[in-house]
Amino acid sequence: MNAPAGLDLADIPERIQSEVQRAIQRSIKGVEYIASSGPSLGSTPKDILAVRGTMNLYHYRPVADEIYRIPILIVMATTNRGYILDLVPGQSFIEFLLKRGYDVYMLDWTAPKPEEKSLRMEDYVLDFIPDCVRRVQQDSGEHDVNVIGYCFGGVLSLLYGSIFNDGPMKNLICFTTPIDFREMKLFSNFSDRRYFDVDRLVDSVGNVPPEMILSSFEMLRPASRAVSQVQLWENIWNDEYVKAYRMMDRWGTDTLPLAGEYFRTITKDLMWDNKLFNDTMTVGGRKADIADIKVPILHAVAEHDHIVPYEAAKHLITKVGSTDKEEVMLKGGHISLVAGPNAIKRLWPKLDNWLGKRST
Repeated sequence: MNAPAGLDLADIPERIQSEVQRAIQRSIKGVEYIASSGPSLGSTPKDILAVRGTMNLYHYRPVADEIYRIPILIVMATTNRGYILDLVPGQSFIEFLLKRGYDVYMLDWTAPKPEEKSLRMEDYVLDFIPDCVRRVQQDSGEHDVNVIGYCFGGVLSLLYGSIFNDGPMKNLICFTTPIDFREMKLFSNFSDRRYFDVDRLVDSVGNVPPEMILSSFEMLRPASRAVSQVQLWENIWNDEYVKAYRMMDRWGTDTLPLAGEYFRTITKDLMWDNKLFNDTMTVGGRKADIADIKVPILHAVAEHDHIVPYEAAKHLITKVGSTDKEEVMLKGGHISLVAGPNAIKRLWPKLDNWLGKRST
């Protein structure tokens, strides 16, 4: 009896032994995975400049001998925690910026308390962000401030920049920022005004619970969690794979609730009426037309973004009033665009090259 093509019978004992060893290794590593807490994230040294309500302002301690003149303020999305940009040494966007000579601040968020359910869009755009900008100016001694907004942090940054278009924002960088909310297909269907009673939800529960937000993200890829857990088990003997999985999984499930009134505005003004795209958006009675933004702007989008599809993001650059503006599409997804090996090779050097020449 002949062996199947490509199979050397002499290799069978070695292959069996290899599979047995790998199965044993999986079992040992599986126990370690359950028993351990995972890597420590967000460990780049920083100082807390301000804590007010849901707002946290950090200043990361500079490490380079020469620092760019204009400081950076990173504005995180209100549903997610900022440590996605500061995972572990060697895989930290914050660490990268510091080593390249930037002075880095971050506006991060904590969960709104029940009594903060009345926080409105204007509290974020007309109060929290301007307050942080003023504190960055005072701390750095510089008038100009560069702003980086990630996902919905980009939306908040656009609203801020359109209203305070006479400064002090010097340059604006947006990562995967939606502008046409009709193209956020699942979210658009989920919040369809014919079926979704946002007033009843907010009036009943106050702050929108993180479980509801996380479920809406997971509905975009219903099988992704099951697939990722299968892949984890297959690679659990690989320490680097497990480390990366734990970092991303922890951040992906560490979702923040949203203040009720703020969520009501997002639903009605952005999801239902698409006011940002239609140039009819106002915040606290103040016009917020992104055509009024004139500063240099870079928008980085991901080729395989399932949360903010390109159709939802592609109009940003054409609608802003800047003459110095650029969109760059890079390989990766919503998260891998900004964090992980893909980001280290693609986005981070691109941003450094773009922003460095505009930060002196």
